[in-house]
Amino acid sequence: MKFRINIKGKEYTVEISEKGKETKIKVGDKEFFFEREKREKKILIPSVSFQKRNFSKKEILAPIPGTISEVFTKEGNFIKKGDKVVALSAMKMENEIVSEFEGKVKRVLVKKDQKVKEGDTLILLE
Repeated sequence: MKFRINIKGKEYTVEISEKGKETKIKVGDKEFFFEREKREKKILIPSVSFQKRNFSKKEILAPIPGTISEVFTKEGNFIKKGDKVVALSAMKMENEIVSEFEGKVKRVLVKKDQKVKEGDTLILLE
């Protein structure tokens, strides 16, 4: 099972796998192992919400809730990993959102002064 989680504004890819009585949780490049008893069905991790995403899609997501203050790209543009694509105002701070991917902008799903929630898709790439 593969998820993407957001902890304090930083995104992590999480993989959970089970083999026998052992559960492995991989967060980024760190691995954690847990041994389960027969009656246990789940491992509960407090204060972490899992967000299932389609990893075949190239999506740029809002890491925190806020208001779009500027959009730096448009449909049809080619962007590289690390290019700033959106400015997001949150808690009286301006946050520059950069692309994790390289590709052609398929759709810009936000506009200036639009409010977004954490995890909302801002831009889709081809």
